[in-house]
Amino acid sequence: QHALNGGIRRYHVAPVLCQRAKVAMSHFEPNEYINYEKLEKNINIVRKRLDRPLTLSEKIVYGHLDDPAKQEIERGKTYLRLRPDRVAMQDATAQMAMLQFISSGLPKVAVPSTIHCDHLIEAQSGGEKDLRRAKDINQEVYNFLATAGAKYGVGFWKPGSGIIHQIILENYSYPGVMLIGTDSHTPNGGGLGGVCIGVGGADAVDVMAGIPWELKCPKVIGVKLTGKLSGWSSPKDVILKVAGILTVKGGTGAIIEYHGPGVDSISCTGMATICNMGAEIGATTSIFPYNARMKKYLGKTGRADIAALADEFQQHLVPDSGCQYDQVIEINLSELKPHINGPFTPDLAHPVSDIGAVAEKEGWPVDIRVGLIGSCTNSSYEDMGRSAAVAKQALAHGLKCKSKFTITPGSEQIRATIERDGYAQILRDVGGLVLANACGPCIGQWDRKDIKKGEKNTIVTSYNRNFTGRNDANPETHAFVTSPEIVTALSIAGTLKFNPETDYLTGTDGKKFKLEAPDADELPKLDFDPGQDTYQYPPKDGSGQHVDVSPTSQRLQLLEPFDKWDGKDLEDMLILIKVKGKCTTDHISAAGPWLKFRGHLDNISNNLLIGAINVENGKANSVRNALTQEFGPVPDTARYYKKMGVKWAVIGDENYGEGSSREHAALEPRHLGGRVIITKSFARIHETNLKKQGLLPLTFADPADYNKIHPVDKLSIVGLADFAPGKPLKCIIKHPNGSQETILLNHTFNESQIEWFQAGSALNRMKELQQKSS
Repeated sequence: QHALNGGIRRYHVAPVLCQRAKVAMSHFEPNEYINYEKLEKNINIVRKRLDRPLTLSEKIVYGHLDDPAKQEIERGKTYLRLRPDRVAMQDATAQMAMLQFISSGLPKVAVPSTIHCDHLIEAQSGGEKDLRRAKDINQEVYNFLATAGAKYGVGFWKPGSGIIHQIILENYSYPGVMLIGTDSHTPNGGGLGGVCIGVGGADAVDVMAGIPWELKCPKVIGVKLTGKLSGWSSPKDVILKVAGILTVKGGTGAIIEYHGPGVDSISCTGMATICNMGAEIGATTSIFPYNARMKKYLGKTGRADIAALADEFQQHLVPDSGCQYDQVIEINLSELKPHINGPFTPDLAHPVSDIGAVAEKEGWPVDIRVGLIGSCTNSSYEDMGRSAAVAKQALAHGLKCKSKFTITPGSEQIRATIERDGYAQILRDVGGLVLANACGPCIGQWDRKDIKKGEKNTIVTSYNRNFTGRNDANPETHAFVTSPEIVTALSIAGTLKFNPETDYLTGTDGKKFKLEAPDADELPKLDFDPGQDTYQYPPKDGSGQHVDVSPTSQRLQLLEPFDKWDGKDLEDMLILIKVKGKCTTDHISAAGPWLKFRGHLDNISNNLLIGAINVENGKANSVRNALTQEFGPVPDTARYYKKMGVKWAVIGDENYGEGSSREHAALEPRHLGGRVIITKSFARIHETNLKKQGLLPLTFADPADYNKIHPVDKLSIVGLADFAPGKPLKCIIKHPNGSQETILLNHTFNESQIEWFQAGSALNRMKELQQKSS
């Protein structure tokens, strides 16, 4: 805060008030203004009520309360009713979100909203060819999203624009904003001091409909940064280290708030990298305090007016002195070493110096088949510059990458700028293939040809997730996550056994040399090159716009309301599957080739739980049909139960539903007749998504009770007539031998969420309320 104040220009009050009223949230919405006055007013109300210093997270969250004077506030317990400033949706999740919004019957969105086409472009031959192919293959979906956006007042970023989170950072995030996005890596915007939270499409519909959005009051985990980043250490190493400390569920129910003197040594885009991958520890979101690095980035991206306004309100954009965190982690950046995490889980942390020996000990392949840089996590100008600095050194000694090497620019602006400044050509010269401005291999959109499925191999990426089969659908691909510059160095060496800090390479002249730590500008010296214009403004009046959904389409399907609860207990449910171990949303609703069905609920339901491991036989996509006693695919078995009118349940392990925000993982079981998901614990977004669709996400009061339920049992959930917040439900387990036992199940439903269940879904409840009000 003191460092920030040194560069602030102080204004007279009257001119500031005049200026405040005129600062738009974005160049694309000139009539939607930043409202720091309301934020300030709400913060002051809550501070007076709580009578204590506030963390930065609390200031922004409580500053967006629907009723700050009366809202009950208790970290980790109460549910807050909030008014976010805006909504962002990526194309894979926007389809279902817009279909739900259409079902709501509302004429126009209530808050600024955008759609970003980034998930449906498959990496094959290179940027231009892949983009042309995607536009052709996905024409029906892109047309639906473009016309729906035009009709309902939603901005549309065309395919080729870039990855949603990079676009948000460049154009929409700002200090103090509350933004929700239908993608789990929405917290990327925390790099610009915003509270940006990943949600399912139904949550986005609430906000777009002008309904207060509910969020359990988050705890706040403080990460105090001291020292200064230098050498091969990068912002990515901060979150890789934190993931190793907190694990994939350690941030659940909490906002990660970075603070301390070390913050100022990190660029704005570096802070975004750290916040982005906070999704991998289950955090609600992550955030940094407003500082000079953010001000510099705002200025470079044409938003100096926002920076000037943030300067005036900066006391609300940093934590109060003496504020208390629920947990504090301290990291000395001066001592932080380059890290690489994996395989198969993003919290398995290793120093780069150790990974070669660990891989040999564990039997992981040490030869690197492919190195991949980019993604929403690491595709900034600085990231590309540091990677190019490494590549340039190798080229000077006649070397190219031993591994295959791909580059994914984060946005059209980044692509155009790195082309202009020569970074892209350097990365090509070292052997790289520049892909489209899209998610690509990070989310499984990768037409990989260099291996066969089932072939054991290693890849290294600068991505955020490395779950089994995520990148290429091959369960034997050992994926490791690290910084772009480390990926580049390892790709040149071709092996995990190379440590760029200490090891030597041999040039084509036979001489040994060591790579120097990369150095690059955090922002271009010239202005960013915006590249091609890829934005479609929504018309002022979209009422005449037609949105076409063909009844015979295999990609899009209008939604039918889910059935309403019949008022009775759920008796004699069959168990579709008892899941063993990790079960992410990738396991529940696979991405990759299935992305093409994200707008067609019945078709995409054919991937339900096909990646989950069945405890009964240790296999994926193989479960016993309790009515026929035959083993078969999970979706087929669920469809058979639905046809026979039999309700079913799923039994899960720890942190069930971690990973992506995709609500299809909740829509699919509901569509195919599921009623209850019982686990040891849930990931936050998935638990909410299940509630939104009228399912019962329940947890074992005693986690050991997971072992009492067997796949051949029948389950009854009793006490639903008295379903109430904080009151456990009883589960009667009926064993095949006629014996039975009763266990207790906990839930986190509040009163309005119970109404969602009773109405059949949150959307059904919204319609009921609309009918009453009209």
